[in-house]
Amino acid sequence: MTPDEILEGLNAEQRDVAESLLGPVRVLAGAGTGKTTAITRRIAYGIASGVYDPHAVMALTFTNRAAAELRARLAHLGVPMVAARTFHAAALAQLRHFWSQVFEGYPPSILDAKLPLVLDAARSRAIDVSPAQARDIAKKIEWRKVRNLAIDDFLQLSDRSETSGLTTEAVGLVMREYEHLKLRAHTMDMEDVLLALLGVLENEPTVASQVRTLYRVFVVDEYQDISPVQQRLLEVWLGNRRDVCVVGDAAQTIYSFAGASARFLLDFPQTFPGAKTIEMVENYRSTREIVRAANTVIRGEPGAVELRSQRSGNQLRVVELRDRDEELGWIAQDIAARIQSGQTPETVAVLARVGAQLDDLQTVLDRYEVRYQVKSMVPFFLRAEVSQAMLMLNAQAAQAQSDSPYIHQVADVLRSVGWSLRPPEDRDERQRWESLQALMTVAEGMPPGSRLEDLVHELESRRARQADPPIPGVVLSTIHAAKGLEWDTVYVAHVADGVIPYATASSAAEIAEERRLLYVAMTRARSELVLTWARRDGHGHARRRSPFLAGLTSAR
Repeated sequence: MTPDEILEGLNAEQRDVAESLLGPVRVLAGAGTGKTTAITRRIAYGIASGVYDPHAVMALTFTNRAAAELRARLAHLGVPMVAARTFHAAALAQLRHFWSQVFEGYPPSILDAKLPLVLDAARSRAIDVSPAQARDIAKKIEWRKVRNLAIDDFLQLSDRSETSGLTTEAVGLVMREYEHLKLRAHTMDMEDVLLALLGVLENEPTVASQVRTLYRVFVVDEYQDISPVQQRLLEVWLGNRRDVCVVGDAAQTIYSFAGASARFLLDFPQTFPGAKTIEMVENYRSTREIVRAANTVIRGEPGAVELRSQRSGNQLRVVELRDRDEELGWIAQDIAARIQSGQTPETVAVLARVGAQLDDLQTVLDRYEVRYQVKSMVPFFLRAEVSQAMLMLNAQAAQAQSDSPYIHQVADVLRSVGWSLRPPEDRDERQRWESLQALMTVAEGMPPGSRLEDLVHELESRRARQADPPIPGVVLSTIHAAKGLEWDTVYVAHVADGVIPYATASSAAEIAEERRLLYVAMTRARSELVLTWARRDGHGHARRRSPFLAGLTSAR
């Protein structure tokens, strides 16, 4: 593509981003404004114009799905050679490449998950912890490391180190034993990867010079989600250069509990004096009515942009119900009516503050015979049942050809890991079944004459592209898991004080994050947005509507 062709179709804001190729650039991109389009066109335009060497550009983001999206967009623009990775993937590749130059022996293996080792550490120290407490400690380990804090320093932070039912001393003992068990097993967690590479680059000038020679231009997407250790790594990668473009939305900072901080986005002009700032405010996702409501909720948040939309649509609905049972029944009945009138279930989502709030809704949707899927924080191809099924399919494909029809072979393999023709009644088993059924759907959609090895190739290709197979049904999701996604119709349930904002949010920073959570939920909607709340919770206790709804009109 020519430079002019790459710029075709961009609005003035996006074009400004694409043409601002040199020096530090900060893009404040509101929800639905086409930031991925802008930054991928910027990279492609820089290469087509001869300003960038394609092999010297590093595009960074925070999830595998987002990295896969960047790679797909860049390949479509004719620049597939650009490195587009998560921070962790980029750091791991560099650490493995330079390991033999710095250390003796082979690189450590990478932990799949912290939780089993945290439980082992607790048992080793004779400390009785529940799975919930172990998960909490695992989160604290991650938070401590992305802040680059020693264990003793972390334990001084009482608001962070406390775990319900455990003393700070016990938490510290488990953390130290966790590190000891990792060292003994010659393994690392993903935060160790960042810290280890940072240590190598800061203490081995030769290695740092090689990396800086290789990568000279950096683009960071979702910059509001960067952690202190990732920010430090970016600075070390850059050295004394200034060719960095960061794109983010401070109003969508919802991962502070994992160490993310919007202050790096907000303070970018101080970190890089003379940096250019571009605001992207033209929203292409949502209607004018949804955008106006979202602006009302987030107004006054530092760094938030005032969105605009040219699309008109239905008025936002804020629905007040008598109690939680009536609220859940109303949502289910309204969704059932939509589907009855012809709306596709997959274009509808119900979002909630925490996953447990969706459990009772599943029961009510079952009553109305509304099919649904529960959105998981675990990516599709990392789910245990999917990984197991793909291993089995690979093994079967490697064996001698069978006389059995292809689809029967697939069914036999999937049955061996728990699939059946009919979904199970048990809710947890049903989620596992939905994943396996999605694999069967892919198999059934393969061209005539396909063989098992063709299906394996298709699934491996989808995994590399993070192209999850579709799962039918209304989407039920936490707000955190919904970030980056969108639907025609979105219901946000339980928008009551004590839920959004959550009851445990007490500090100004915590309440501000709860406000941003609601903003993220609202901006997932393309055409219709419904916010519901009930005057009484599931125990009959009185509730008030969320203070974040001030200025929004109630309806029934």
